[in-house]
Amino acid sequence: MKISSEQLIIDLQNTVCNAIHTAENLQKKSENELNFRTSENSWSVLECLEHLNRYGNFYIPEITRQISASKTTAQPVFRSGILGNYFAESMLPKEKLNTMKTLKSMNPVHSQLNKNTVGEFIRQQHQLLELLEKAKSIDLNKTKTGISISKWIKLKLGDTFRFVINHNLRHLLQAEKVLKNI
Repeated sequence: MKISSEQLIIDLQNTVCNAIHTAENLQKKSENELNFRTSENSWSVLECLEHLNRYGNFYIPEITRQISASKTTAQPVFRSGILGNYFAESMLPKEKLNTMKTLKSMNPVHSQLNKNTVGEFIRQQHQLLELLEKAKSIDLNKTKTGISISKWIKLKLGDTFRFVINHNLRHLLQAEKVLKNI
């Protein structure tokens, strides 16, 4: 994938703003609705958001560190890496959401959660917006981040943003589907 760096950031900012709007609407629901699950091992709305918060707890500090350490300058074009593009694209929601295994530490099933989970998700989305703004001044190709599943694999910052934000989108759609079953 090849795209203007500026356009990539604008697109990602728009997706994050939509995620904030969705989460703000979720805050209007009761905790009973937000804790409803369609089956014993499916996730509730709050569990979907808690899952995202756990990933945010890894990626937001990692992205922050790499942006702060970057000595690069912005480049006009972002070229996705093979692995980064694969990860980012695999997170995009499909017509029928394919289930994926998650790491045990990232699986919130049967956690005791309340609306603070939604507030934390919104806070993390605002942090992502700030990081996207800072990323406008550095090279999204040369600045690399670690990933949660392996300290040996590094992705281009642009791909990391795409992965994290697509992952958020995926689970927000999952959460909205749960609410339709109430």
